[in-house]
Amino acid sequence: MHSLIYKIVPRDLWQKAEADGIFSGAAIDLKDGYIHFSTGAQARETARLHFAGIDGLLLVAVSTSALGDRLKFEPSRGGDLFPHLYGDLPVSLVAWQKPLPLGPDGLHIFPELVR
Repeated sequence: MHSLIYKIVPRDLWQKAEADGIFSGAAIDLKDGYIHFSTGAQARETARLHFAGIDGLLLVAVSTSALGDRLKFEPSRGGDLFPHLYGDLPVSLVAWQKPLPLGPDGLHIFPELVR
């Protein structure tokens, strides 16, 4: 199973979450009723499909063990199981956050530790 899952978040939205102490999700999360996450193997494709060319993003890592039974792995893109968090994410549960800069090819540059 995956020990860390990842959320790609615009920097300004995450700064608001840090100030509030809670992340309720981006617009798509609020619409769908859960916070979308990706595993390390899924994160690059998520960035390519949904965040192409967008600068000013952060990659937020959360330990799956911290989320309990509110975290569900459910089928999504091509039947792959994606992590979905039903409920808010307390910022205190975040393992780390790192910038997700754009490379010269327009793709995001991920930290080496994301696999």
